[in-house]
Amino acid sequence: MLGVIGIVVIFAMVFGGYVLAGGKMSIILKALPFEMMMIGGAAAGTFLISNDGSAVKHTLKDIGKVFKGPKWKSEDYKNLLCLLFELIRLARQSPVAIEEHVESPAESSIFSKYPKIQGDKIALELICDTMRSMSMNYDDPHQVEEVLDKRIEALEHHRLHSSHALQALADALPALGIVAAVLGVIKTMASIDQPPEVLGKMIGGALVGTFLGVFLAYGFFGPFAGKVKSVVEEDLHFYQLIREVLVANLHNHATNICIEVGRQNAPTHFRPSFVDLEEALKTVKQTAA
Repeated sequence: MLGVIGIVVIFAMVFGGYVLAGGKMSIILKALPFEMMMIGGAAAGTFLISNDGSAVKHTLKDIGKVFKGPKWKSEDYKNLLCLLFELIRLARQSPVAIEEHVESPAESSIFSKYPKIQGDKIALELICDTMRSMSMNYDDPHQVEEVLDKRIEALEHHRLHSSHALQALADALPALGIVAAVLGVIKTMASIDQPPEVLGKMIGGALVGTFLGVFLAYGFFGPFAGKVKSVVEEDLHFYQLIREVLVANLHNHATNICIEVGRQNAPTHFRPSFVDLEEALKTVKQTAA
């Protein structure tokens, strides 16, 4: 919602201020289709040149994050901590019983209580693969910790590609706007014998190219890149929390301590309170009893 409001504010303030200052929209509207064709087309071409097919699809999909925001909300963090509590407690009570849940999470009675987490492939892989590693009796918990760090680092690198691609496009747009403006000047110079009022309109149309390149770069694609990066980094906290809890478990801390470590590592605005989490864990214990 804030993204839509931001776009409306940009258009209202920029073009509203221009019109109130006595500017004529007719010059911009007349030149806009041609300038947009040159700048937008060139931008699309450079985007396709610098990215492969999967990256293009990934970036276009990630633009939706500007308007949707982070995937994981406060309730999801609480549910994740409850899920990890159940799994760790069961693994310590019966190492054999936990196998059916980590081997087939789609059919697990524990995972099915948390459908949003169950439907996330990355979260399932991090949890289940690490729980399997525990059953392999690693001599050094730091081995598993290092594997988790590398997986999350690789995930971060992959998911931030969209932000980098959008930022590269934002950096290129002002220059592409200059290209379009130069072409407009060339066209104007070819009509140098025309009266001043005609040349003025032609020069004004040419400058629309510079305006459009800068406007799109700093009004849209730059902010889009920043927002996508912010959302990706925020969502990564969810997977980082899984790492913190499971690493604490590998070091044989008490189950409640492992969960508290995770709670403390949740983002401040999504972190469940100690009391709320305790109530949720009590419900989990009663259900499991």
